[in-house]
Amino acid sequence: MNTVASSDPRIEKVRVTEDEIIAHLVDGRVISVPLVWSWRLSEATPAQRANFRLIGTGQGIHWPEINEDISVEGMFHGVPARRPRSRAVAARVRSARSQATPNKRTLLTRKRATSG
Repeated sequence: MNTVASSDPRIEKVRVTEDEIIAHLVDGRVISVPLVWSWRLSEATPAQRANFRLIGTGQGIHWPEINEDISVEGMFHGVPARRPRSRAVAARVRSARSQATPNKRTLLTRKRATSG
């Protein structure tokens, strides 16, 4: 029976196309994720996408020009990165939440806190 020295997946080489990020792992596996999983990479120029380096001993990929990092674990189990809301939209959402009628759970919690 063969024993693997390390069970942590590590990237050996990376290729970024117009549509996906393809990582070749040191154990021979190849994994890929859609480029649209990263809004920063989706909006980057081909030159910016091509400018990356491996993080550590292959635990992830870093694109310095666009400040983006993707880990091997993130590629295996990750969820697409959502574009952050603008400050104005975030402020409106917070305001709407604070003015909304509290849900039943909140009301019950408040009753318990005031009656105890």
